[in-house]
Amino acid sequence: MNFVKTFMKGEQGLFKPNTLTPMQKMTLRFVVVGLIYYGFAVIEGMLMRLYEVNPDLTLGVEQKQFFAIMTAHPLVGIFGSTYSIVFGAFLFLVPFLMKKPLWSIKLGNWTFVLITIGTFTFWAAGFFSHYAPLYTLYWPLPADFTQFSALGGAVFILGVALVMVGTIFFVVNIFKTITYTPEGWQKQPAGALLGSALGLSGIRNLFSKNKKEHLVSLPVAAIARGTIDVAFNSGIILFTGVLILIYMVASLMGYNLKYSSVDALLYKNWFWWGLDLVADGLVLIFVAGTWYLLATLITGKKLFMENIARAALLVELIVSWTVWSHHLLSDQAQPNMLKVVSGEMVTAFELITQGLAFFITLVTLWSARPLKMTNPLKFLLGGLLGFALAVPAGIMQADIGLNRILHNTQWIVGPHVHVAVLVGLTMTLYSAIYFLFPILTNGAKLYSQKLATFHFWAHLLGGIGMGAFMGMAGLKGMLRRSIYFNGEFNTYMIFAALCGSLLLFAFLAFFYNIVMSVGLKGVIGIFIPSKLETKDLQLSEK
Repeated sequence: MNFVKTFMKGEQGLFKPNTLTPMQKMTLRFVVVGLIYYGFAVIEGMLMRLYEVNPDLTLGVEQKQFFAIMTAHPLVGIFGSTYSIVFGAFLFLVPFLMKKPLWSIKLGNWTFVLITIGTFTFWAAGFFSHYAPLYTLYWPLPADFTQFSALGGAVFILGVALVMVGTIFFVVNIFKTITYTPEGWQKQPAGALLGSALGLSGIRNLFSKNKKEHLVSLPVAAIARGTIDVAFNSGIILFTGVLILIYMVASLMGYNLKYSSVDALLYKNWFWWGLDLVADGLVLIFVAGTWYLLATLITGKKLFMENIARAALLVELIVSWTVWSHHLLSDQAQPNMLKVVSGEMVTAFELITQGLAFFITLVTLWSARPLKMTNPLKFLLGGLLGFALAVPAGIMQADIGLNRILHNTQWIVGPHVHVAVLVGLTMTLYSAIYFLFPILTNGAKLYSQKLATFHFWAHLLGGIGMGAFMGMAGLKGMLRRSIYFNGEFNTYMIFAALCGSLLLFAFLAFFYNIVMSVGLKGVIGIFIPSKLETKDLQLSEK
């Protein structure tokens, strides 16, 4: 009976959705949906892990379904989960840190709706139509409908487009919040605020004896710089989606545009430039900014080498625009100059910029010792470890010689991609969630610390272990995006699946812990407009 009562009302009965502000509710909606989509991605990941061991273990999953899952899996994880959690947190943190209202809660809610619906749309298109060009969407594969349904592909691209429109709304909201002057306030210097957010003040202070105070905090500056990459990425992916959609609609009308004037190499460079703005730009900048914020919040101390951190973020922003060619190192048509300069030299520079963020964060934490090993601190350290492992793995791949060996193997998606995303990025996000949980819920207490501890160790060991065993298989020659029926890599795939199951159990423990903390009614109440929310929205409209 006590269990049922706790499950419905939440631990301690502290969480009351009707008392939340519109900002708190909006942020919690993003986080809850982001976690649900993360659950989608984990379950689909486990299905693929089991299929790689033995297709008979995944009852009802056919080969074409396997590749459809492989196509949707990373996009659900990136757009449905990571975008939702990151956008929700930043729409809350920017006004919170700048001590001013969000420019438009209505626009924030539209971002939430479009990302939620868009993600489900492209996931469902893959699930039902088995549309499976894989996440590269390489040209001219999207126009070859001998394998895939043009209608399924059109719906898939429509879903991605909805996510991109929601992303553009997020970009507008962030920059308007930084630069606008709320009604009744003294006029704020929009240009100076924007310059500070972009890092110009940090560079000036490095070379000037007259140090000037920064108009925006370092985390806000990191969010602003990462949002620039978000803007570029959304425009590129949206344009790419429209281009592919034209080919699909033409196919549905009986026309084949496969042999058109679009150059395949130009398309691949354009596409990877846009996609890499997420992988090597947005993620690294946003993560570095989140590390800085968490380090200062956990320790209560000023960030070590703040001006250098600001300058490094601006350098990382510029670097992120010029590294895409490392994805094309094994492409014979790619010019050697781009391979060497962009693919190798500029990519290697990311080891310096991310290494600086790693060093600055650790020194800030070290300066405040002894520290209590709280949940936010544990997960922050886990996130740091994840990138300490994944970034060097990526730099190794950015060598023309090694890339020939590693590029199309499980090494890429194991030690680099999955360790970076699951351990580095996700544990950093978990750290932020654990820290913000009492703030967003007006003091609700975590149901079980034991579950939180299990969540930490199961996720850390599962993420590193799965990446390591996938990497071992890759070094032995196991290709990615391939199915092996002879069992030659089964030992590695079995251990990778066992580690993957740790990730699944870790997520279930975390999700159960959160639901038990706020109660099922509390979770449902997050999505029901309250009188306070309706009143505030009416006032904002006036």
